[in-house]
Amino acid sequence: MNKKVNITINGFPVEIKKGKTILEAAEEEGIRIPTLCYHKDLCVAGNCRVCVVEVVGQKRLSAACATPCEDGMEILTNSLKVRNSRKHIIELLLAEHNADCTKCYRNGNCELQELASEYKIMTQDFLELAPLKNYTIDMFSPSIMKDDSKCIRCQRCVRTCAELQGVNALTVAYKGDRMKISTFFEKAMNDVVCTNCGQCVNHCPTGALVERNYIEEVWGAISDPTKHVVVQTAPAVRVGLGEEMGMKPGERVTGKMVAALRRLGFDSVLDTDFTADLTIVEEGTELLMRLKKALVEKDKNVKIPMITSCSPGWIKYIEHLYPEHLDNLSTCKSPQQMFGALAKTYYAKARNIEPENIISVSIMPCTAKKYEAHRPEMHDSGYRDVDYVLTTRELAIMVKQAGLDFDKLAPAKFDRLMGDSTGAGVIFGATGGVMEAALRTAYELVTGREVPFENLNITPVRGLEGVRKATIKIENPLEEWAFLDGVELKCAVAHGLVNAKKIMDAVKAGEADFHFVEIMACPGGCLGGGGQPIPTNPEIRQKRAEAIYAEDAELTIRKSHENPEVQKLYKDFLKEPLGELSHHLLHTKYTKRERF
Repeated sequence: MNKKVNITINGFPVEIKKGKTILEAAEEEGIRIPTLCYHKDLCVAGNCRVCVVEVVGQKRLSAACATPCEDGMEILTNSLKVRNSRKHIIELLLAEHNADCTKCYRNGNCELQELASEYKIMTQDFLELAPLKNYTIDMFSPSIMKDDSKCIRCQRCVRTCAELQGVNALTVAYKGDRMKISTFFEKAMNDVVCTNCGQCVNHCPTGALVERNYIEEVWGAISDPTKHVVVQTAPAVRVGLGEEMGMKPGERVTGKMVAALRRLGFDSVLDTDFTADLTIVEEGTELLMRLKKALVEKDKNVKIPMITSCSPGWIKYIEHLYPEHLDNLSTCKSPQQMFGALAKTYYAKARNIEPENIISVSIMPCTAKKYEAHRPEMHDSGYRDVDYVLTTRELAIMVKQAGLDFDKLAPAKFDRLMGDSTGAGVIFGATGGVMEAALRTAYELVTGREVPFENLNITPVRGLEGVRKATIKIENPLEEWAFLDGVELKCAVAHGLVNAKKIMDAVKAGEADFHFVEIMACPGGCLGGGGQPIPTNPEIRQKRAEAIYAEDAELTIRKSHENPEVQKLYKDFLKEPLGELSHHLLHTKYTKRERF
């Protein structure tokens, strides 16, 4: 039985579960206590002190985020002493902050700016130190910009990189007034073990960490009459974009998103879900070929488990930290990069457009996709396969810049030829989605029957637990796959790189008996990506996941291999999965990188 404690908050009696913090107790009572260093995804730090409250009988103010409730506590969240202290703390933060807010990328969505507005910091009682400090801006990464002049040293980025991702690319350097958030030997983020996942960006309360934006470059391409600009949209964008437009988390805006993109001036509005379906056909076939070589041909060079390669943050992680297992990766490119290669080959040929005149733009929930598009491996079309990558947030900015009333847009449909997709392609946006889509196809290819789960919903691989495991037994397969009869296909799903480490340590130690593993770099998968709307927390990610699966459930076709546009692609262009042209355009290899 959960023990309760009795406290008072601002004179009103409250019964609260023992162990809850003052911050949590106040939230349950509908009282907002401001915070900066606190985040639901992270451990408690208690270092910004913005959340101070007065506990009657105690000389010092207490940090609400770090103080557990005790029986008989009398808590004041809005006394004169509390208000004055918070105001001075905010003023001190602003004294070291480059407060040129109108020129800041986070203008209008900055937690420090919001607090300064709430507490009406009209004058500055403290000396402004920002102009006196030798602040730097790191712009070397194609994914993330780091501006020390905007940093308030709350350390949310440091805890994010350590706790959620286990990468530790960011750390605290120096002490006192010289304290700063830095990297290994103060190198640029592009030169350290940074996976470009953008979780630090999502958890930063100010503009100290933001994505590299390519909005003006895309506007320039759209305005160029000699260019044919195609755009692809990832599955997670359609369940995140609405938040940037003032809607509640989990609102699906697929049709409105397509309509907005068309109004922005893109020549063709297509769907990354199409190449998600294509990825499943290629990757599912690759898995079955690996199993055949391992189980029938006894080929010891075949690496099992096969691990998905759709997440560019995860790819860079394994390149740095587990390079000896790069051969375990599927050779399939991500759906974004498959789309880019096809846009300047298959699409260009079908539309009779010179590939050099095609500008390929992708809208992604992910900052690592920007890095991926810059990789030297991604030029198999003979050109740079994807020219520009925009985040969900950047698309929202373009919609607002164009003066579009998003609510009033009539829903539209994607263009044909690389615009049709299935429910399996949609669920790529959630952790476990790639695994589920692959199993829907692979099981049917092997047995001729649908997966033995109600309404195709493979629930064991769904959910937001850090690591999930599932087993599917193959019975009565088709003659070609008779060697799999009775085999229990063992699968694992992990999201967040700290959980990827758990899987990879088991693989490295020879303790993992999985056949197939899905790893996504970000919490919740792509729907929790570093380019998604801010703020993010477990509840918001859960709403987005529910929307992803609802979109899947409503589609007529829910298996990747049944996508008629994918079937047409093979018939007219690729010929067969894992064929010569597929290998050239859709598959790749990755690179061992240094560990520092």
